[in-house]
Amino acid sequence: MTPDSPTNTAEAGSGRRCAVLALSRGGCALGRRLAESLGGDFFACKGQVAATVAQIWDRYQAIVCIMATGIVVRTIAPLLRDKYRDPAIVVCDAQGRFAISLLSGHLGGANDLAQRVAAATGGQAVLTTASDVLGRTALDLWCRDLGLTPDDKGAFTRAMAKLVDQGTLAVWSRFSLPELPPDLKPVATRTAADLIIDSRTEDTAAVLLHPKALVIGIGCNRGTPAEAIAQAVAATCRQQRLAPQAIARLASIDLKQDEKGLLEFARQQHLAIDFYSKDQLNQVEGVSTSEAVQRATGAKGVAEPAALLSAGPGSTLLVAKLKWTDVTTAVAEIADPLALSTQGTMDQ
Repeated sequence: MTPDSPTNTAEAGSGRRCAVLALSRGGCALGRRLAESLGGDFFACKGQVAATVAQIWDRYQAIVCIMATGIVVRTIAPLLRDKYRDPAIVVCDAQGRFAISLLSGHLGGANDLAQRVAAATGGQAVLTTASDVLGRTALDLWCRDLGLTPDDKGAFTRAMAKLVDQGTLAVWSRFSLPELPPDLKPVATRTAADLIIDSRTEDTAAVLLHPKALVIGIGCNRGTPAEAIAQAVAATCRQQRLAPQAIARLASIDLKQDEKGLLEFARQQHLAIDFYSKDQLNQVEGVSTSEAVQRATGAKGVAEPAALLSAGPGSTLLVAKLKWTDVTTAVAEIADPLALSTQGTMDQ
């Protein structure tokens, strides 16, 4: 633990996203100013660098280190996992002349943070990511902004390298595409694509990118555990060759708003649930009906109409209701998920 110090500004549970660390007297003076400018917490950690970094690694989304790059590299090496989970790391000299984006430049935001640090100190941001140097699209940020999840992270990394080396990638999508960056070119056929945007899975040499396009409608018996619901959803995706990464949210009848297993499954998967009344469900046309369901709930069906209502106007029923042990599932597909993703459709 970092010892108490009159120069440390961190408070328990501060909720701040950025930590600034420094060693020398001059570095600490700059660090306190930077922490205030960035809205972050400051840590004086002379003699305690490794302990301080280990303490804050999972607490902050970004860390600015005012010290030698070598110290930072040796300190963070045992903590590194991958670019999807590691915090942004920026290294700055004690005079603020250079702000080096060292780790998680794109997804973690270190490139942006380095520019903010440089603006605050009057120094220069140092960015070494190839896409920034060559003016290529930062493919990971483009996917993040559109809500696209790569099916294979290794293949996605190779695609980013191909974009840097060759200058363009071909894109095919089952959904309407927004305006593409100049180095991403739409193509008319899947076989010609480097990147395929689809909610389905397939064996392909291209990189599959899954949008948040699917809504899983769920009906279940009272007291059904989360594990049973998870198994039913997984089996639905597997049987229908749908990508679990493409699930945008869940939907059910409002009688299930207190269903512990359903709520727990949603929490585990970080998915929102839309609930609908029997009157709302009964207004949906062209869905399967069940006398047993109507007797129990007053709705002619649950999984199918709930999924369609949640997926919104223009949606299609991709998978009609499937019956599993204690669970019924159905899948609706959002009509234009790439347009919706830029507006923040997930309500976590």
